[in-house]
Amino acid sequence: MKIESLYRYPVKGLTPECLTTATLSPGRAIPFDRAFALAQGDADLDIEHPAWISKVNFLCLAKNPAAARLRTAFDQPRGMLTIHDPAGEDLVASPFTPEGRAALATYLTAFLGPEARYGTSGQAPHFHHFPKHSFCDHKTQVISLIGHGSLAALEAAVGAPRDKLRFRANIYIADAEPWAEFGLLGKTLQIGEVTMVVQERIDRCPATMVNPDTAEKDANPVKELREHFGHIDMGVFAEVLTGGTIQPGDEIRLAG
Repeated sequence: MKIESLYRYPVKGLTPECLTTATLSPGRAIPFDRAFALAQGDADLDIEHPAWISKVNFLCLAKNPAAARLRTAFDQPRGMLTIHDPAGEDLVASPFTPEGRAALATYLTAFLGPEARYGTSGQAPHFHHFPKHSFCDHKTQVISLIGHGSLAALEAAVGAPRDKLRFRANIYIADAEPWAEFGLLGKTLQIGEVTMVVQERIDRCPATMVNPDTAEKDANPVKELREHFGHIDMGVFAEVLTGGTIQPGDEIRLAG
């Protein structure tokens, strides 16, 4: 097995960035993966002690499929985030300053329109970044991996293409048999000097219904997986044990 491609998703629910390299640290997600998020005004978020809460508290594709229309780019050296709306205006702002986060919140709230939610006291949605925190869908910071063999099995079963980015993984694996990643549970993977332990399968949600190119709900992978394979899982979560740098083309093997 080897890394076919590598991604991060700087803003929760918005578009991915394809990476040429990533430097991993123990117990942490890919740097700036889900580092930013728009919390709805009624979100149950403790800003003094940020911790995992359900995706429904935020802008997310499961609830806000039109958000797939937006194109984002995070310029890490400059610390600037660009949001491009093909049907509207663009925004360039810093997610690290109060002024930038306010501008991002205003922009995304306007984009959401009636899907923007407000708190009982009228609290508007807020854009957030907390250093060392990731707004990921897992209660701890992890790396998600999907084998291309599993994606191919789903496509063959339904007789139609299913864009891999519907599943928003960090690492896509080449040269793996269908569902081979499920056999890695509890095992430690070695990628160069990096080691990570595979923890659990990823059960999928309605976000996968959204076509990442068109922002339309044009398929139902959760239903397809259940009907054809008897489960709703695609990919696995792994926790980084030993840090280091990874890149596409790197071999993935069992440690030890």
